[in-house]
Amino acid sequence: MSAVAIIFVLLNALALLALPRRWAAVPFLIAACYMTLAQGISFGPFSFTAVRFLIAAGIVRLIIRNERVDGGLNGMDTIMIGWAGWGVFSSAFHEKTVAGDPLTFRLGLIYNVLGTYFLFRVLIKDYTDVVRLIKIIGCVLLPVALEMIQEHIVRHNMFSIFGGVPSVPWIREGELRAQGPFAHPILAGTVGAVCLPFMVGLYRSNSRYAILGGFACVSMVITSGSSGPFMSLIFGIAALVLWRWRHLTKQMRIGFVVAYIVLDLVMKAPAYFLIARMNLFGGSTGWHRARLIEMGIAHINEWWWAGTDYTRHWMPTGVSWSADHTDITNHYLQYGVLGGLPLMGLFIAAVVAGFRYVGQSLNALGDASWDQEFLIWSVGAALMTQVATCISVSYFDQSYVFLFLNLAVIGSLRSAVLLQDTAVTELAGEHHTAEELPHEPGRRGLAGEAPDGTRKADVELRFG
Repeated sequence: MSAVAIIFVLLNALALLALPRRWAAVPFLIAACYMTLAQGISFGPFSFTAVRFLIAAGIVRLIIRNERVDGGLNGMDTIMIGWAGWGVFSSAFHEKTVAGDPLTFRLGLIYNVLGTYFLFRVLIKDYTDVVRLIKIIGCVLLPVALEMIQEHIVRHNMFSIFGGVPSVPWIREGELRAQGPFAHPILAGTVGAVCLPFMVGLYRSNSRYAILGGFACVSMVITSGSSGPFMSLIFGIAALVLWRWRHLTKQMRIGFVVAYIVLDLVMKAPAYFLIARMNLFGGSTGWHRARLIEMGIAHINEWWWAGTDYTRHWMPTGVSWSADHTDITNHYLQYGVLGGLPLMGLFIAAVVAGFRYVGQSLNALGDASWDQEFLIWSVGAALMTQVATCISVSYFDQSYVFLFLNLAVIGSLRSAVLLQDTAVTELAGEHHTAEELPHEPGRRGLAGEAPDGTRKADVELRFG
């Protein structure tokens, strides 16, 4: 790690420890967006990148300040812990190779995922925190987007001074592909795509931040020159448009399933081979992604229980870092290769819980403002973008932060809404009980106070 990187990490770690909770996400996201993976320090078999140092600083912060998840652990939290447990257990079925020890690798993966997820679960307490976080994301991504634009203009990646990314942007079939600090142009564009629904959800209440953040997200998608992020962006916009028919979500789910089955029946190839036809920027590898799914299903007997150490025979192309594997450009299948159907299934279960929590949060809000409801829907739309992205991308750099940040925000919103609903119910019950009590001379009970709407408003301040 260079001297500049060391100073960068130390300053952000100190800021994470010292800043009040509402601003603690700033240094963490700065570390995720402004430093490449090449800058790190190894301690024995473990490698610590900038993000991993910030996770460690976040853990220290939570211990020192005794900060914890509001309302206790929810179902999604439990699923994530179970996912981590199976990740460790499944390492016993893998052999040590030249690429490293399977247990060490999984411990690093779990550290990244659970560290990011629970740090944001603790830092995000309510709706106000979500609004502030989205503003922070937009502000942090704007310089990255401007740098990627200048990559197109001068054909030089400024983040190359930190190593890990090329100084000259990739060019595929004449299309320049900017990547900023991320390990691949697709991942850079993916970050912009999955964050755009956040910005759209913010527009009604904070239009200036929403416009700047939206500009940053769209710019990152376009300058990445990759079809995958652009298709993810389309899925996100489609999910936002469905807000108008949100009362038909059950029917839409059934309709999507039926539509897929019909496509599978009428197409010669499986329906997921539609991915192969998506080539918006040229040089797309959609066929590889569709074929990978087909091969994963065909070889499920090799990996269904706890994963596999060999996938090179699945596809005609391999990867530079291992002679035993093909390029697993599918996040779901990547977890399957690492830990079998249980690891893949637990991740999918967490995503399903995320969608269910969005619905529960909207139902619990009752007569909340349109802005609040649409922002919660937009957080769910961001998760839909992630779901589509995971079919064609395997997160292997710091971009994973935005996936598990998304899940954490959904979990925190649900807890905030349910805690508010419980508090309002208790106040209403207290008011009802007080009205039934006989009035005593000189005593002013709840029956003599203002209507419970005043008390309810006090509770709603926390969410609104």
